[in-house]
Amino acid sequence: MSAASDTVYDVAIVGYGPAGQVAAALLGQRGLRVYVCERLAQVYQIPRAIALDHEIMRVFQQIGVVEAITPYTEPFTNSEYFGVDGQLIRRMTMVAPPYPQGYTPSVVFTQPPVERALRERVAQLPNVTVDLGVEMRELAQDAEGVSLQIDAQGGSRTVRARYAIACDGGSSGVRTQLGLEMEDLDFDEPWLVVDVLVNERGLAKLPKVSVQYCEPGRPCTLVIGPKNHRRWEISILPGEDPKEVATAEQTWQLLSRWLSPEDGQLWRQASYRFHALVARQWRKERVFLAGDAAHMQPPFLGQGMCQGIRDVSNLSWKLAAVLQNEVQGASAQALLDSYGAERQAHVRELTSRIKAVGAVICERDPAKARERDARLLQECGGTVRDTPRQDILPRLECGLLSGEASAGRGSLFPQPWLQTGANRRERMDEVAGHGWRLVLAPGVAAQSPGRPASPITVVALGEDDDGEGVATDWFRRLECVAALVRPDNYVFGVARTAQEVPTLLREAQAALQSDKR
Repeated sequence: MSAASDTVYDVAIVGYGPAGQVAAALLGQRGLRVYVCERLAQVYQIPRAIALDHEIMRVFQQIGVVEAITPYTEPFTNSEYFGVDGQLIRRMTMVAPPYPQGYTPSVVFTQPPVERALRERVAQLPNVTVDLGVEMRELAQDAEGVSLQIDAQGGSRTVRARYAIACDGGSSGVRTQLGLEMEDLDFDEPWLVVDVLVNERGLAKLPKVSVQYCEPGRPCTLVIGPKNHRRWEISILPGEDPKEVATAEQTWQLLSRWLSPEDGQLWRQASYRFHALVARQWRKERVFLAGDAAHMQPPFLGQGMCQGIRDVSNLSWKLAAVLQNEVQGASAQALLDSYGAERQAHVRELTSRIKAVGAVICERDPAKARERDARLLQECGGTVRDTPRQDILPRLECGLLSGEASAGRGSLFPQPWLQTGANRRERMDEVAGHGWRLVLAPGVAAQSPGRPASPITVVALGEDDDGEGVATDWFRRLECVAALVRPDNYVFGVARTAQEVPTLLREAQAALQSDKR
């Protein structure tokens, strides 16, 4: 039995994990008609991702779920790296307060309840249809849209949408059907991932910070999760059977350095091959790849889920601008193409940096590992300094950015707390919204944005508005007085003087100019 719905959706999303949930929420909030299909009927009950950063919390703020997920998050502890002979060789930390994005820069979280909160938010949007326990079997495109064959109990039906996003994971069926290849970035290692709910006796035995054991015999990681959740990532040695290693008996043997079975309960143990892969092509006509369907990276900085949410945050506002006719014609296609250009370059660069961190952890040759330890200690003069995790994250280097090179262009603009009343402070996005924003440093006269292709909100900071100085310090450090901020909070470009602001606005207007011919 096959039937076609009369509804033509604006966007169809295949896959309803974190990236699909965030995409559905962002697109639905913009008033678009969204269809989501997912093979599983419920949220996956085992935690996979464990870390988020402040950029993602800012996206959650936009969706309106921060209060709902906060009970399932905690600040990420420092990560201390220990070398061959047990000496401290590196320490990864957070940037110091005041926090630039308005949230704790790095957090650990419990994934299943966070996903449920995201789904509950999407369920509040009447223009979003979520279809669970079904499977997308076939996808076809034409000049007007995308057709999805959806199989469910009792038959199949065809769902029609103008665009589609594949958020269906590393083994993406959509990517396979489209014939889009993944490029191997040269990382392929077997690891065991173990999650334990540790009791009080066990907690007393464990370190109080997260630890990277950079030991040639068996590199491993201990991450302190929320409450009594602890995660180990343990390398699997040549000759070991990944299935055997993942049995409860073998897992407890590997954990015996820290715990015994009396110290906690195994929540999950699974063997994985950690890869570094990125799609060569992120768009094929009207279909886009996002999340694990577009890339996979080693877990050493906990960026897997963050990267997927960055993908859909980047793509959602661009799709909305095109679907709502803010940008048309050739400019619309250039805007949609900028998604793949920006995200692929960002993913490749971040993956390269993650691999460099992994190289420190995973050196298997004892002599080379000792050389590594000596080099790292020499570089810091013998005293290990704090390295904020956020310093590892790259900025955007290509795509929809100003042609005028600057230190601020392509960076993530801060979100200051603004004084909005005698005893009231609000985060900037709560005041200025989530569209294009022209943010002016204190003392710079407000500029009229003219008649751009997309509306622009002017945020003129007063001398006392930015109480913590987050944005003011950003302008001072980067030697500019204005920043044009995109809807995904990345900086299109900056103006060094007030006189340069109109030129910056005209450049953005030209990039987004509707082409109605």
